[in-house]
Amino acid sequence: MSETLSKNETIKEASRYLRGTIAEGLDEAVTGGIVEDDQQLTKFHGIYLQDDRDLRPERRRKRMERAFGFMVRVRVPGGVTTPAQWLEMDRIADAYGSGTLRLTTRQAFQFHGIIKTNLKRSIQAINGALLDTLAACGDVNRNVICNPNPHESRASAAAHELARALSEHLLPQTPAYHEIWLEGEKILDTSEGRVVEPIYGSKYLPRKFKIAVAIPPGNDVDVLAHDLGFIAIVDKSGSVVGYNVSVGGGMGMTHGEPETFPRLADVMAFCTPEQAVDVAEKVVTVQRDFGDRANRKHARLKYTIEDRGLKWFKAAVERRLGYALEPPRPFSFDSTGDRLGWTKDHRGRWNYAIAIENGRVKDTPDRPMKTGLREIAKVLKDGDFRLTPNQNVVVAGMSARQKPGIERLLKEYGLTNDFSGLRLNAMACVALPTCGLALTDAERYLPSLVTELENVMERAGLRDDAIVIRMTGCPNGCARPYIAEIGLVGRNPGRYNLYLGAAFDGTRLNKLYRADVDHTGIVAALTPLIESYAREREDGECFGDFVIRRGHIRPTTAGNRFHADLPEGANA
Repeated sequence: MSETLSKNETIKEASRYLRGTIAEGLDEAVTGGIVEDDQQLTKFHGIYLQDDRDLRPERRRKRMERAFGFMVRVRVPGGVTTPAQWLEMDRIADAYGSGTLRLTTRQAFQFHGIIKTNLKRSIQAINGALLDTLAACGDVNRNVICNPNPHESRASAAAHELARALSEHLLPQTPAYHEIWLEGEKILDTSEGRVVEPIYGSKYLPRKFKIAVAIPPGNDVDVLAHDLGFIAIVDKSGSVVGYNVSVGGGMGMTHGEPETFPRLADVMAFCTPEQAVDVAEKVVTVQRDFGDRANRKHARLKYTIEDRGLKWFKAAVERRLGYALEPPRPFSFDSTGDRLGWTKDHRGRWNYAIAIENGRVKDTPDRPMKTGLREIAKVLKDGDFRLTPNQNVVVAGMSARQKPGIERLLKEYGLTNDFSGLRLNAMACVALPTCGLALTDAERYLPSLVTELENVMERAGLRDDAIVIRMTGCPNGCARPYIAEIGLVGRNPGRYNLYLGAAFDGTRLNKLYRADVDHTGIVAALTPLIESYAREREDGECFGDFVIRRGHIRPTTAGNRFHADLPEGANA
């Protein structure tokens, strides 16, 4: 491995703990953007510089600067917010952003289209709501996600508490965030030998790091797709007795580069609830010290484990812990979706999970959801809002007395979940026009594709059947397409790689079925498979299992990782 550091490593080390020249760039009125090095550093502050790519050709012809805007991501550990916080996020979207809220696969809020002159105001407003954007992006541990559904009773509360504890413990300690955005006191980093970042050091992590907490049998967090996972082991009383620890998952890859690949995590060990935060810290520091800092495409924890082996990694973690971890305990999953609709928790409180198509909270003529959720937040006295890793939202903790009033608002604003099983299990990343990595559309295209496939499903008698379909505009994998029963990954404008055969419970990756196909090709490939599924499936058989049993695709093996551009069978 080369000892030469990648450019991002030198940027981080020279940044004075994530300061760079961000503050100076905010005052530069000549441009709506910021310099290239600061674009890397603002990610640690939860901010991406973007531009409207639909407008690029026209602005280029007119010799105008790109239509820059900033994406701002809010850190929400476990996805739980108060009604007052929801109302403030709604207001910020209108006052400073594009007028819509985006719920992400990491249980976070995203704002798009914030111009530079409003950037500090929006960050201050977010912090005024007792939320923040620190470490929502960048080469650090990002927003920790967990099972959001209160019907899981005591285990749900324990999972959320662990998510919060992990998020707080692994936050960067640099005062740069408060200095730049909140006009905090400037602190000299090196005064009296002060250690600024005891966990991360001056170069932070080699690459982004993601943690999820799951409660079997639900796998709504796709726990094995993460660098680090905690899988709750629950006793008969509903209490969490500990966690299986999984390591080495990750979705991203690069087209045409076979050394990059999606990978599902290995289940490494079992730890007690009291050990979990300590275990997480040691996993992070091993990756800090041994992750690849020369090649960013090889810098995720999944490659460290692939190169060195799980046995080596576990031993390295245990040396830092100073004690041995127990062997993993048995568990199983049965799904990756949300429990939509009404549920009742162990306290007798009511919860309603609302399907939000691709996480975009906006008003449409037939479903004014942004207004409806605002009206619910105004009257929700004793509950909260819970963002889900499937880009939906749960209105949680309602009393029996309050339930009828909320139910009336749900119906008034079209927030009931009267959609097909396919649409309720569909998910896309933002992609064009704002994401700089996107090769094609995802959020703007998936709804129309689902509509056409719904017609096929309807004719086959499968309207209410759940098939997981996910789409991304590039191979980075933000919507976790490689563990969808039907995965679509942007390859070129209007063209996608089509993957099949993932497990419905998130424990098996899919594989390439058709490469570089357009809309007509996608529908033509899927129609006979759906029709065959309707005729020939076995009782309880999921679509991903069916296409394997019938020989349309072979199951992913070899450590449950693969190169996503290879033809089916080449890496079985």
